[in-house]
Amino acid sequence: MVRFFKSIGQLCALVSLLCGAALADTVSPDSFRPLLSAPHRSSGNVVRDPFRHPAETLAFFGIQPNSTVVEILPGSSGYYLEILAPWLRDKGLYIAADRDASLPEYLADHQKLLKRLQDEPALYNQVKVTQFRADHHPIAPAGSVDVVISFRNLHNWMARNELQESLKAFHLALKPGGVLGIVDHRGRNDQTQAEQTTSGYVRQDLAIALIEQAGFQLDASSEINANPKDTKDYPEGVWTLPPAYRMKDKDRQKYTAIGESDRFTLRFIKR
Repeated sequence: MVRFFKSIGQLCALVSLLCGAALADTVSPDSFRPLLSAPHRSSGNVVRDPFRHPAETLAFFGIQPNSTVVEILPGSSGYYLEILAPWLRDKGLYIAADRDASLPEYLADHQKLLKRLQDEPALYNQVKVTQFRADHHPIAPAGSVDVVISFRNLHNWMARNELQESLKAFHLALKPGGVLGIVDHRGRNDQTQAEQTTSGYVRQDLAIALIEQAGFQLDASSEINANPKDTKDYPEGVWTLPPAYRMKDKDRQKYTAIGESDRFTLRFIKR
């Protein structure tokens, strides 16, 4: 079937979507599994795997061995750093868009990340570090990135009124048709976002709408990281659950049985 396009823009948009879909469809979770049991991974990260499904999540985002990937705020714990940096080391590029070095409250953790990269060169000597704070800094050269990924950050940017500026930085760094992968705590549909923001939860429909307003198009969603046990009504919000356990020992067994939060997993394509 021949289809005629009214503008070059329509044609480019279709090409971008097709490229993004092809990227996401060519990767198997099995590609990442050997690294999940690698000896360099920290025990604190390994115990999170049953809740975070890293192999399935990274495959869903379409990350390939030759991809240029920016992870937003990996921090010194480096959950995905431990998996992605070695996996991309030979053919791709892992960029850690970490804290703005001018913010004293985050400096200690940022320095800890830098030391970790320096101390383990066989794993991390190809990692590039950039600064991230909304759109104050470029996270990578414009149009150079295949995939930008962010885990459980959206609620913070919304609370600080920095979401659109952050999305602007991601959009600028991505290639046409590049992928933005987002995972965050899924909020309740029977409450407004304003009622949930301080609890750390984000309405999925609102997240999609706001991200699409910033020049992205939703390509696919996944229930990889869903948790139907999460009732989303805790005294300390999502941080009541593991791994934060803000209630400390109070009802700890109850919250351990629930597990980590219910999360949406969304893949967007840069328009």
